[in-house]
Amino acid sequence: MSVSRASVHPVETPPLQTEAANVPRVRMKDIQGMPGTISSLFLRFAQFVFASIALSIMASTSDFSSVTAFCYFVAAAGLQILWSFSLGILDIYALLVGRSLQNQRIVSFFSIGDGVTSTLMFAAACASAGITVLIGNDLGVCAQNHCTEFETATTMSFLTWFASIPSFVLNFWSLSSQCRCLPA
Repeated sequence: MSVSRASVHPVETPPLQTEAANVPRVRMKDIQGMPGTISSLFLRFAQFVFASIALSIMASTSDFSSVTAFCYFVAAAGLQILWSFSLGILDIYALLVGRSLQNQRIVSFFSIGDGVTSTLMFAAACASAGITVLIGNDLGVCAQNHCTEFETATTMSFLTWFASIPSFVLNFWSLSSQCRCLPA
């Protein structure tokens, strides 16, 4: 009969820690502008305000619905308002509770959403600017149309885009820095 014998291996005690070694560490991944920070909330607020102003100015004109680019503009601004408001609420929650929104799934969702909405706003701003230049400079019928309102709404949409680009870039950067795709 074969019986195995237990062997005991001595375990060393860990060295005593001093008080200085137990200091909580600061996370370097919490860069301002990323989800759940004050500057992210500021960027979302700026996106929301600029898109709201652009939408209200464009929708207040009586003949925006006769031009397809302006209808697209209203749809893109409405989507940007919903997106910015939703993520602004999420940023407020994260700041109040003290949670970090650096989960890879959350950051990828933010990055994709910011990329889509910023692309839509940029396309809508460019299309509206092109139609406004056509109406004002090429056709010369600014007296019959709302050129000032169209120009103001287009300017606000470009400001919305300028406020959404940092959110997209920082979220995409955070997502790519979290990726464990390449071997170390």
